[in-house]
Amino acid sequence: MPQTPGIHHVTAVASDPSRNYAFYTETLGLRLVKQSVNQDDVSVYHLFYADHEGSPGTSMTFFPYTDARPGQVGTGQVSTVSFLVPEGSLEFWRDRLESAGANPAEPLERFGDTVLPFDDPDGLPLELVARADVPEANLPESPVPADHAIRGFAGVTLSLTSAEPTTELLEAMGYDAVGQEGTRRRYESTGELGTIVDVDEDPQAPQGLPGAGTVHHVAFEVGDDEQEAWREFLIDRGLRPTEIIDRTWFRSVYTREYGGVLFEFATKSPGYTVDEDLEELGDQLVLPEWLEDRRGEIEAGLPELSSSD
Repeated sequence: MPQTPGIHHVTAVASDPSRNYAFYTETLGLRLVKQSVNQDDVSVYHLFYADHEGSPGTSMTFFPYTDARPGQVGTGQVSTVSFLVPEGSLEFWRDRLESAGANPAEPLERFGDTVLPFDDPDGLPLELVARADVPEANLPESPVPADHAIRGFAGVTLSLTSAEPTTELLEAMGYDAVGQEGTRRRYESTGELGTIVDVDEDPQAPQGLPGAGTVHHVAFEVGDDEQEAWREFLIDRGLRPTEIIDRTWFRSVYTREYGGVLFEFATKSPGYTVDEDLEELGDQLVLPEWLEDRRGEIEAGLPELSSSD
């Protein structure tokens, strides 16, 4: 059975699209690499932030509903998203986040890493994980200096009332159990980015509720010719995956795992440059070919996207 090298992207729900855009590009320094719409609800943007190319393992995406109610982070969800930064960068980030009103918490130690927790403007729990062995920065036009820039995902935390059989699924996907601290179990894959999945088991924790400030799904990277094998893999484990869906920039299979978290299995190719030149990524609204004949209607229904208040 093929195995995943790690996380491909994470998609969350936001409220104000311009506030979301400003925070992820100006404060966190990521690049808007794709400006599109939710293919299941074209009245809502789908915004993709990542490194310069939109490489798998770097892409945080959002459905910003202007009238979204706040969600509740809890079990059955990805409860935290962690980004990787160079060792020695957390003081810089703490000052930057405080200046942006993101109210970072005190740094903490976890599995030998120093971690800085904070929230985005909708209350989505985020973390910066400082490590010495990080790849080179790939955000040449970022307002954040390259010495401190986000490299991509460190990983995610799954909040579950019961860890099994989700942990068995992760191991079958290519994640090895590498440690436990309290109720948190760590699983790690062999890729370069997005290699960590922590499973936090708490039978008494409240159930998560969807809404602004919560994660919609986590996507794992799979080989371009492996999608059907992954579908069979999921079916064999009693799950109910979707058919293969063409998302233009990757092909996807979705399923809810045993604890209720929505998992996606997404291909690396063709990538975000399939319909835009590299240097023009994110500059304008891009629609799948099958939505182009509705462009006027769709553009008229979307709010203006601006980084200024």
